[in-house]
Amino acid sequence: MADKPKKTATPDAAAPKPARARRTPHAATLADVGREAGVSVMAASAVINGSKTSSRISAETRVRIVEAARKLNYRPNAAARALADRRMNTIGVVTTLARNELNQYFLEVFNGVMESAAEAGQNTTVFALGDWAEGATRVPQFCDGRIDGLILLAPLLESVQLPEHTPFVSVHANNQLPGVPNLESDEETGAHALVAQMLALGHRRILHLAGPADSIGAQRRVAGWRRAHREAGVEPPKDYLAHGNYTFDWGRSGLEAWLAAHAGKPLPDAIFGGSDAIALGCMDTLLARGLRVPADISVAGFDDTAIARSAHLSTVRQPLREMGHRAVQLLVGQIEAKLKGTAWRAPGNTVFPTEVVSGQTLAEARTTQIVLP
Repeated sequence: MADKPKKTATPDAAAPKPARARRTPHAATLADVGREAGVSVMAASAVINGSKTSSRISAETRVRIVEAARKLNYRPNAAARALADRRMNTIGVVTTLARNELNQYFLEVFNGVMESAAEAGQNTTVFALGDWAEGATRVPQFCDGRIDGLILLAPLLESVQLPEHTPFVSVHANNQLPGVPNLESDEETGAHALVAQMLALGHRRILHLAGPADSIGAQRRVAGWRRAHREAGVEPPKDYLAHGNYTFDWGRSGLEAWLAAHAGKPLPDAIFGGSDAIALGCMDTLLARGLRVPADISVAGFDDTAIARSAHLSTVRQPLREMGHRAVQLLVGQIEAKLKGTAWRAPGNTVFPTEVVSGQTLAEARTTQIVLP
């Protein structure tokens, strides 16, 4: 009886088929990997996490463990790794958010924060406050181990005990916080340059709808408005300054109230809004009254936010995105110094330059007056 011909193994038949990933009812753990590979949890952990003891494990066992991890779709537990590394790789941002409109200022800074955080391999968590009156109690609560450091965006904190174990950076702080580096812009110079340009265009009645009276930023913009008038030898009318908040709603309602209170009097030549949101709110009120911007009245803001750019608003540019970048760099530097146990010297106050953005809402003053109905 003739021998049956022997089957020869083809390369495809000889190669081991890759294990198919297995679905599990829960996220796979190191115990699952060890069980699948037939090794202890410690051995699985040593190989997966690349610890020094993994060198004692044979190459064959290492391959088996890695294959088991791939088969089970194992992913290292971020919380456990953070505990081991003493780092969450997460930074926080604290700010106040209005209930009825987007905070355009926050979005500009936050874009910079997100970009630099991603480049540094950091996650970002946002903590929203109703107002900064909550800050003294809530900010320390945010520092409970879920973040490595915190950026305070435009904080209005008078006296607060910040946790010493958490690094901080502030942007546009109303008061310098002890040991906390602060980033701000040259708001007085920016406001001065804008109002000086308005005066050079022939405007003499420049209404300033400013931010909160207790805000250092609003005070600096008012100071720039006043200095430009003083240098031009022009005395601003006594009732041409009003304080509110930095929102679109206040720009709209604040101007409506001012116009109603000045019925029968000349329309201002121009309006300087303490923020882009205020300026855009003013434009909404003016357009509702049938007034043209800038043909009948010029309007300018402060910040140079995305919505202002889309409206071609004349404004003052604060480098908000760049400030977000720098805030992350300073914060990550503090975090790394803390982990290494090295000294870190706070740079104190960093002032960014501002510049006037011409836009399309600022023109020469009218030669005839418009009287308010």
